Amino acid sequence: MRYRQRGGGQLGLILLASQVFHVGVENIPPVTLAVLGLNVYLFLVPSLPLLQACISVQQTYWRGDWRRLVLAPLHHLDDWHLYFNMASFLWKGVKLEPRLGSSFYAWLLTVFSLLTGVIYLLLEMVLSEITQDPSYSLECAAGFSGVLFALKVLSNHYHPGGVSYVMGVPVANRYASWVELVLIHVTSPGTSFVGHLAGILVGLLYTAGPLKIIMRTIAGFVMNGYHARQNPYYNFSGYSGSSRGPRAHPQNVHPYTGGLSEDEQYEAAIRASLNGRGGSTQRRPTSHGFNIPGELTAEEIRRRRLQRIDHFD
Repeated sequence: MRYRQRGGGQLGLILLASQVFHVGVENIPPVTLAVLGLNVYLFLVPSLPLLQACISVQQTYWRGDWRRLVLAPLHHLDDWHLYFNMASFLWKGVKLEPRLGSSFYAWLLTVFSLLTGVIYLLLEMVLSEITQDPSYSLECAAGFSGVLFALKVLSNHYHPGGVSYVMGVPVANRYASWVELVLIHVTSPGTSFVGHLAGILVGLLYTAGPLKIIMRTIAGFVMNGYHARQNPYYNFSGYSGSSRGPRAHPQNVHPYTGGLSEDEQYEAAIRASLNGRGGSTQRRPTSHGFNIPGELTAEEIRRRRLQRIDHFD
């Protein structure tokens, strides 16, 4: 959203608190709760004046103040701006974080926040060049709404056949983000159309572009390195989601292929890996000497071989 004077009311904070208690603090996933709390804290105790935190081509690119990529999504213009963004984030987080896992969801929010800012800058520069209007380079935006649009694209991707209500109007999920983009801009002209569009494009880069593969690859590489230092037997193996090691235990082994698509299998593998639990699509005996169901003991193999010999005789 574009910068305007911060309002003095606190009704938005009261409504946000009521939303949190309605859901129940114990029912809010940890990353969602932490990010929500951070946004509220920075609204009450700003790290910088808003004009020094918002993002624009002039301030961020021309003057090299790249910290704004981090600060802008975490600062809001007034209590209503904070309320609408955080209430929306709360419900999206309750649905998405358990599905993706807290560690990967934190990684997702970090990438979405930074990339939304980068694409916002690129779009503003392109518009400024095409229209020869320098005002696009001066527009300063702040708030979490760009990230929310990216999350909305992701959420709708997981529920393609569903229906969303945009300002009371039922809209197919596949079109909901675009309809909301237009309606918000029409009904609230002070909002940043380009900032919201940047969020949609980031979401599409994840659901239909290479961003998901890149993020998963980096996550797998990082976790491989971490677990290799902790456990030399550990191995993270891409889409199969398998890991092995002497610490494996039956109750910590997750059969990812059970009724899941390939994407869901991979997300489950990433989730388990990032949570430090490992996982395997195959069950193996471990060095502790117990046998995991699904594997044959040496005695059982010998017995079956004898049965086959008797059969052929």
